[in-house]
Amino acid sequence: MAEPAALAEKIECAQRGDQHAFRHLLELFWNDVYGFMLQRTQNENEAEDLTIRCFGKAFEKIDSYNPHFGFKTWLTTIAKNLHIDQIRKNAIVTTTTEFSQEEAQHIADSAPDPEDDLIRKQRLETLLDDIKTLKPHYKEVIQLKYLHELSIKQMAKKLNSSQSTVKVKLMRARKLLAEVLANK
Repeated sequence: MAEPAALAEKIECAQRGDQHAFRHLLELFWNDVYGFMLQRTQNENEAEDLTIRCFGKAFEKIDSYNPHFGFKTWLTTIAKNLHIDQIRKNAIVTTTTEFSQEEAQHIADSAPDPEDDLIRKQRLETLLDDIKTLKPHYKEVIQLKYLHELSIKQMAKKLNSSQSTVKVKLMRARKLLAEVLANK
């Protein structure tokens, strides 16, 4: 771990918008946050995605960091809250009820009908068009991660970049794509 004074300096630089300081903090704390998320999710892809979102949110809100608390503690709190939000988002409320055979046959089929398929395809086409508006290096990392479903390690190898560079590009690309989608 970094010396407290050096870490405080990197945090201050990051608060002033220094991208190199952001990258240093990401590299320094990536394994801690990823390990925390992996332990909670038991899924490498979900842990990686939540870790990227955690650092994105942390760097977006870095001005709110209170130096009286440990930076790792602050990151872990953000990670925990993101995981809780993810659980809430994915929660499916199920109720157990007894149906007669006749009532059970009247339950609507949950398979998508042709109209649902058409809407889904149109939304996908729109999303792909929005991805095309990104700068080429951001477009590429989004496509590799979400269309080709590559891990950060695989993406780094394919892009001939470090894993931390890929993580930062992916974080920025996601933020830019979210802005494009929000402005529609």
